[in-house]
Amino acid sequence: MANHCLFICKSCNSTHSKAIDYEKSEGASLLNQVTALQQTQACSNELEIRSVGCLWTCDDPCAVAFSASEKATYLFTKVPATAASALLEFGELYSSSKNGDIPWKQFPQALQSTSVAKIPAV
Repeated sequence: MANHCLFICKSCNSTHSKAIDYEKSEGASLLNQVTALQQTQACSNELEIRSVGCLWTCDDPCAVAFSASEKATYLFTKVPATAASALLEFGELYSSSKNGDIPWKQFPQALQSTSVAKIPAV
């Protein structure tokens, strides 16, 4: 069975400054919200949430990625800091899909306005 991962960039922030506390950044906030929500909802345990130091989309925060072996990978940027529920909903679709192909019309509403890249499985 594939190991399904949701990577969340914990340093994403719409304001860039040396004075930013990255423990309180928008990405860290999104990470905390998703983690807390996953613990309280009846979510599939197949989705592992991992924090990442940086996904290199600094001009388009917040960034997250869904990845699993033998499945397409999705990279979302410009994810609203309030999209925790939508990310878990997409994670359920992703985990239950055979090859990671999720039709755009099935994306949760909060993710339909983000920028997304779909990378084919290797």
